[in-house]
Amino acid sequence: MLIDRLVATALAGSLMLMAGGAGAQTMGPSGETATPSAEVRLSDADLAAVKEKGYKAALLWHTSSDFTNAVTSGAKDEFARAGIQIVATTDAGFDAARQRSDIETALAAKPNVILSLPLDPVTSAEAFRQALTDGTKLVFLSNLPKGYKHGTDYAAIVTDDLFQMGKQAADALAKALDGKGKVGYIFHDASYYVTNQRDQAFKTTIEKDYPGIKIVAEQGISDPARAEELASAMLVQHPDLDGIYVTWAEPADGVLSALRASGNTKTKIVTLDLAEPVALDMVKGGNVTALVADKAYELGRAMAAVGVKALLGQETPAFVVAPALTVTKQNVAQGWKDSLNRDAPQSVLDAAK
Repeated sequence: MLIDRLVATALAGSLMLMAGGAGAQTMGPSGETATPSAEVRLSDADLAAVKEKGYKAALLWHTSSDFTNAVTSGAKDEFARAGIQIVATTDAGFDAARQRSDIETALAAKPNVILSLPLDPVTSAEAFRQALTDGTKLVFLSNLPKGYKHGTDYAAIVTDDLFQMGKQAADALAKALDGKGKVGYIFHDASYYVTNQRDQAFKTTIEKDYPGIKIVAEQGISDPARAEELASAMLVQHPDLDGIYVTWAEPADGVLSALRASGNTKTKIVTLDLAEPVALDMVKGGNVTALVADKAYELGRAMAAVGVKALLGQETPAFVVAPALTVTKQNVAQGWKDSLNRDAPQSVLDAAK
């Protein structure tokens, strides 16, 4: 799930993290204050104003995955409430040239609003130029085409509340450790704003809010396939670790393998994003204590709502964030639905009974 956004945001302009412990928050590319997605709602009057207009929408994504499927589902449901027809849904397969072709093809259907995650800021800036000329409203997921201005060229950027994801991971690990202990910190060693902000938020929260917990080992990772090897080395140097933070679920599975190989049932893991292997360990009472996820369905709903407001000529917030949620054994079934708008894997549901 995360890798969708890692590749897609590699060339994006960085979003900023406003530091300050419990008061920190995710900020937009030009320092915009985040508007919670819950505040972006369509009123009955809004819905009535657009329902008979015959408006059309296109969803032009970077790839197809559980994440994008959930975003699509949220957008489709919101557009359906407004009587807006979806005329195109595309998957660029992480290919910027293919996405440009998708945009050109979709514009032939004359959509009034486009939702998209632009793969490349420079290529996307040119690719969406005709849409702007046509008067099509643009709402972007996470990325922003180079040089585009809010209110003139696009209605909003919608993304995760990155700080809250990292903070909730810190809170969950602290709860599992009763507020004291030694932990390892495995962060993403690459320049990707999604992981960078989430990782830093975890570290900042531990250091500022939990004086009884000390980060005694830090390890950057760029290749998830090396997670088991790197975690094994960390555990050799620090065999008494009480907990480990891992930047996302795929490398967390490797860390879990390292713990199992050493017979370690004590060290707790917290990681970000939903995945079957780590969720299965969590519900079976293993090392994984919690998973923190975004609300992908809500991202899509909010994007569609912004698009409708733009069509109505209403002022729209520049930067919108969807909430994070902490998933544990106790709420795994509901958490999966809240995040991805689908059931958790059957293996996880069965083990959680």
